[in-house]
Amino acid sequence: MYHIPNEGKRSKATGGRLKAQGLKPGVPDVCLPTAHGGYIGLYIEMKVKPNRPTENQKNWLRALRAAGHLTAVAYDWEEAKNLIEDYLKLPPTIPKGESNEAK
Repeated sequence: MYHIPNEGKRSKATGGRLKAQGLKPGVPDVCLPTAHGGYIGLYIEMKVKPNRPTENQKNWLRALRAAGHLTAVAYDWEEAKNLIEDYLKLPPTIPKGESNEAK
C-alpha cells in the first residue's frame, strides 16, 4: 500500500517540478495494488468533512472503477482502516492465465 502525495498547497516552482515528474491532479490518496474479490486493486480518496471530492477526483474514481479497481472516499482514518481490512478479507483474485498452484 502506498500514499500518493497530491494534497497540500505548493509553490508554482514545486508544482511545476512535481508535474514534470508525473504528478496527476485528482489521483486518489491511497493505493493498495493487490487483487481481491474480483477487483485489481483498491484506491481511497481521503477527505475531511464537510469537504467532498472535486470533479477531477470524481473523474479519477470513475475511471479507476471502470478499469477494475474498487474505489472509495473515506472521511477519517478509521473509515479508511475498515475499508482496507474489509477489502483484504475478500478472496484473492488470481490473474487470468495464472493458477494458485506453486510454480
